[in-house]
Amino acid sequence: MLEGLHPNRPTHVLRITTDEKSARAMTDLIGEIFDPAETAVAAFETEDGGPWLLEAYFAREPDQKAVRDLIRPVVGAEADKGVFLPLEQQDWVKTSLEGLNPVRAGRILVHGSHDRDQRRTNDLAIEIEAALAFGTGHHGTTKGCLLAFVDELKLRTPRHVLDVGTGTGILAFAAAKTLKRPIVAGDIDPEAVRVARENARLNGIGSYLKLYVGPGVRNEAADRPGHFDLVFANILAKPLRILAPSLSRVATADGTLILSGLLGPDVPGVLSAYAAQGWQLRRRYDLEGWAALVLKRGGTSLRPSRAWF
Repeated sequence: MLEGLHPNRPTHVLRITTDEKSARAMTDLIGEIFDPAETAVAAFETEDGGPWLLEAYFAREPDQKAVRDLIRPVVGAEADKGVFLPLEQQDWVKTSLEGLNPVRAGRILVHGSHDRDQRRTNDLAIEIEAALAFGTGHHGTTKGCLLAFVDELKLRTPRHVLDVGTGTGILAFAAAKTLKRPIVAGDIDPEAVRVARENARLNGIGSYLKLYVGPGVRNEAADRPGHFDLVFANILAKPLRILAPSLSRVATADGTLILSGLLGPDVPGVLSAYAAQGWQLRRRYDLEGWAALVLKRGGTSLRPSRAWF
């Protein structure tokens, strides 16, 4: 799980090992107390059936005592075992770039500049360097959305696409390169939008991207009732639940939602929020412990889940 994007320039991180229940409780607590533009929380299982590691990233040096006191009711004396570490900006970028291999979803290929030789003649290639904005295509959530998009194209050709929480822009780029149409994409993080704009220019699709800075659909380019027949939202479980009414409002009656940023246990709550708006699960993609969901309005049929490893 991940609550909030990593701060633009994280300076410190808290790491603490605990059980799943405590990790989830601390994720919710820190996510609610701190400014999401300056703090982010990630929690994940370190091994199957093993302990969970929680990492909280801060844009400036935190008050360690205050943070420990905040989480103490959740983990007790274990709060004192949490480790606060400074982060070097150069190391952050270096870490993001290490070990990234090309990612393929149908004809869509996401790669770094060092893997240009992996491109095939008919590929829709997207060149992305890992950056401070979330979304390099190598994360399970982004790849799950790409696979869902490729399968959606086998059924229909979207005309109006919105990408909420675009990060580095990969999903919007995939739509632009495939459909050759203007794509609306936004992010709450100005740094993410700056990176997406630069990536679009480098990929030769700058003219197709209508980028905005803002939460959810709070921009005139995105807040268009009944306009978008395909909406991507690869963000997080909590904001996905909150955004259910607004994403439903801007989608067409026969539109499709592709949602991700979810661990398996997050899925029922998100599906419940969207079911209340008239949406039903049609396909599900599981990759690296993350789930991507394809929703349509009405009906109750669920196509068999597809797992990708």
